Amino acid sequence: MLRHYWSNNCRNLPSMTTPTIEARGSPLEVLLVALRLGLTSFGGPVAHLGYFHNEYVVRRRWLSEEAYSEVVAIAQALPGPASSQTGIAVGMLRAGYLGGLMAWIGFTLPSALALIAFGYGVNEIGDVSEADWLHGLKIAAVAIVAVAVWSMARSLAPDRVRATIAIAAALVVLSWETAFAQVVVIAIAGVIGWRLFRDLPPPADASLASPVGRNAGVFALAVFFILLAGLPLLAAAADSHPLDVVDSFYRSGSLVFGGGHVVLPLLEREVVAPGWVSQDDFLAGYGAAQAVPGPLFTFSAYLGTVMGPEPNGAPGGFLALGAIFLPSFLLIIGGMPLWGLLRSKPAFQASLRGVNAAVVGLLLAALYTPVWTSAILEASDFAIGMACFGLLAFWKAPPWAVVVFAAVAAEAVSAL
Repeated sequence: MLRHYWSNNCRNLPSMTTPTIEARGSPLEVLLVALRLGLTSFGGPVAHLGYFHNEYVVRRRWLSEEAYSEVVAIAQALPGPASSQTGIAVGMLRAGYLGGLMAWIGFTLPSALALIAFGYGVNEIGDVSEADWLHGLKIAAVAIVAVAVWSMARSLAPDRVRATIAIAAALVVLSWETAFAQVVVIAIAGVIGWRLFRDLPPPADASLASPVGRNAGVFALAVFFILLAGLPLLAAAADSHPLDVVDSFYRSGSLVFGGGHVVLPLLEREVVAPGWVSQDDFLAGYGAAQAVPGPLFTFSAYLGTVMGPEPNGAPGGFLALGAIFLPSFLLIIGGMPLWGLLRSKPAFQASLRGVNAAVVGLLLAALYTPVWTSAILEASDFAIGMACFGLLAFWKAPPWAVVVFAAVAAEAVSAL
């Protein structure tokens, strides 16, 4: 996957030099690419960023390394699911508003449908969280993220100062395990970059010019805050369970930093405490959510399906799914114009160099935990992971093939 790195010994790998960015594409093109990612992107939010890097930066050249890092930084700095918001932003850059919608549909729909189906058969299917093939998928994610981190580090932390920023960012995030740690790290890295990198020439790439106008961005942010403040008032005044569902899931998608796993305690409080979903059904769904590709926020579709009060089933699943992801659209639409206006300023460009290095550090920290710590438990796991790394880095195997290989290898090791 995310190739080009290493040393002069790897001359068969593509150059780290950013290629010319291709022309804008169509929403259908974005949908098809995102759908493939939605069907094959196992391993959680950090692994998803690795899959995106391989697909959008390395294979298709829709974005440069620098532009992709900026998109990741925007998503990391906003509440909500970072990987989904990254995908939405890439889709918008490629094909406008409809491209952002198609990127979300393609990446989200496969796991949402799978979890809705699981919701209908939750009592028959049982817990899959301990399956050997699922552990193999986690091992594949280690290799995918490792290659992504190395590739981005060569481009975004090429000197001692920026490499030091990346390592320091990783150390802070690993030591300070709070949801806001990554936001603080990005902010501090931006200040450091502003102080240290003002004399460097600006990057040639300008591919992150915002596809969203300033007025549209202000409108989106206004809608976001109006809904955040107004939905609880409407839900309290009206005797409507559908409105209660929208309120609960919208707030869950609005107030969480750090990705899908962080939202789980909040969702549990929203649906288990009032008796909408039993504790056993909640845990069964969480196990199933680990076994499907795509964003963990699609767990909301399962919860909407198994709720006791109506709407439940598929209508409830899609209602909860739409409500939890709506803040992501509003925040990305609102945040991109501001980012686009600032990025042309020399001082902000200097800050971006620090931010880009910090993003490498955040991914490096995530490579260790939760990606490595949840997957590499014994020597056989390390062996499978190294084989996956070699397939990605040197044999240029597609990520979906590496995922299949890891799943089969883990089953074979368990059988032996």
